[in-house]
Amino acid sequence: MTPLALTMGEPAGIGPDLILQLYADRRSLGLPVFAVYGHADFLTARAERLGLDIDIRAVAPEDAAETFESALPVIDIDGDVGDTPGDPDPNTAPVVVGAIAQAVEAVQSGLFRGVVTAPIHKAALYGAGFEYPGHTEFLAALCAEDDIIPLPVMMLAHDDLRTVPLTIHIPLAEVPGQITHQLTLDTIRVIARDLSARFGIAKPKIGVAGLNPHAGEDGMIGDEEVETIIPALATLRQEGIDVFGPLSADTLFYPPHWRNYDCVLAMYHDQALIPIKTVAFDAGVNVTLGLPIVRTSPDHGTAFSLAGTGKASSNSMLAAIRLADAIS
Repeated sequence: MTPLALTMGEPAGIGPDLILQLYADRRSLGLPVFAVYGHADFLTARAERLGLDIDIRAVAPEDAAETFESALPVIDIDGDVGDTPGDPDPNTAPVVVGAIAQAVEAVQSGLFRGVVTAPIHKAALYGAGFEYPGHTEFLAALCAEDDIIPLPVMMLAHDDLRTVPLTIHIPLAEVPGQITHQLTLDTIRVIARDLSARFGIAKPKIGVAGLNPHAGEDGMIGDEEVETIIPALATLRQEGIDVFGPLSADTLFYPPHWRNYDCVLAMYHDQALIPIKTVAFDAGVNVTLGLPIVRTSPDHGTAFSLAGTGKASSNSMLAAIRLADAIS
């Protein structure tokens, strides 16, 4: 089977540790074949630091599948990367960014069937001229066709709980102004399309949380529901999309309630992430919908304090690999 492409992520973080640890346990875990876009010498040094007895081999992308059983295949990105856990170095930015760009290109060309990205440290990348708000926006730009950048939709998933924040990394005070009719339409269309195409759910049921307490109580507690959300949902129903809401967020995530839906659209970051973090703190997966490629990522950051110690949980990275395998 065509391999998955994993990107190494921030060298000073736990991403490399998790990839190496999972590869060491690949047989007992029954992992799908994958290759790492990163820096072979650095990964060798980190494996030694972790006490992992694994072979690491720089290979061409087309040789990854046949190498996987005997050695971790690494598509080597040229650059200077030292093994300095917990101490990010902006000089490694070209390798981190190059790994992502080359992995996406390889998936687009058919050499790999999906990409799993380890966490990056944006501050280190910004110092080297990285121009994107984050990982996801960079991936969307790499997937542009005819200069049209697709709308990337962040979905958090664990088993049958799937949540999407309509607005993401903005101050809470700015959220109401960012909830627009068009963004609501576009986001739910992406969710419905990809749940069908990627997840095999023929007619997804999508629950939509209100922004205000009790979903606004017919405009008595804020008007975002009445003026924006309800009209958008009416349009989507006319298109044949099964949307429900706006629903009161304080009861929506009670398990018997959210299990009525294949996905829940929340209005802002914490409204979507608190439920996932509560039930699957170290096992949730970040899935980017809306792209022409499969992309998953562990739902955590670089965890510098754990890098190089071997103590970081690999559950979320493992779940990200398994989900990418399932939907690609």
